[in-house]
Amino acid sequence: MKILGISGSPIADSNTDRAVKAVLSASGIDHEFHKLSEYTVSPCNACLGCVKTNRCVIKDDGNFFVELVKEADALVIGGFTPYSTLDSRTKAFLERMYPLRHNHGLLKGKPGASVISSCVPENAEGLPPAGMLGANAVQFFMMEEGMNYLGNVDLKGNVPCLTCGNGDSCSMTGITLLYGPGATTASVGLRAFEKQPEAVASAQEIGLGIKAALKKQS
Repeated sequence: MKILGISGSPIADSNTDRAVKAVLSASGIDHEFHKLSEYTVSPCNACLGCVKTNRCVIKDDGNFFVELVKEADALVIGGFTPYSTLDSRTKAFLERMYPLRHNHGLLKGKPGASVISSCVPENAEGLPPAGMLGANAVQFFMMEEGMNYLGNVDLKGNVPCLTCGNGDSCSMTGITLLYGPGATTASVGLRAFEKQPEAVASAQEIGLGIKAALKKQS
């Protein structure tokens, strides 16, 4: 058996990357990890050229991932939430799995989970529930494909303003928008996956859940 882990984060060794890998490791099952920023995956053209072949007509790395997902026994998808929705790389990846749907439901029954990093504080007044929106995008994709969605690792992410060099002086800084008028780069600080006990526990739990689900299927 093999679990496939995908990260839409373009940042090297990002929180999203490490959390996805933590889920994979916790399963104790053979696994494979890929970072979408290292590939070219265009969004779906809605042409329906894949109906008879279960293969996309776009000639890029999308079909490489279609084959990987088809052969994998479980799928863990990691993304983040720029502008309060799922990032474009991860969304394009989801769209390009559409060929697996027609006539055969090739994803049906496979265990799956999500890892979503968001810098928007939970229940922040006047701000969208970005983390939930990102997780929902993956969850509903898996639901529509008949997969067995096992849950989400909710990561507290880092707004880019913390590291751009102008976070405390820029009139458009996201630091005060997200964390209040008195917030600064120093007071907010960078967040690491490993220092988020709830996220680490969720990764462990979901990894074990995938293992249990696959064992039940075998």
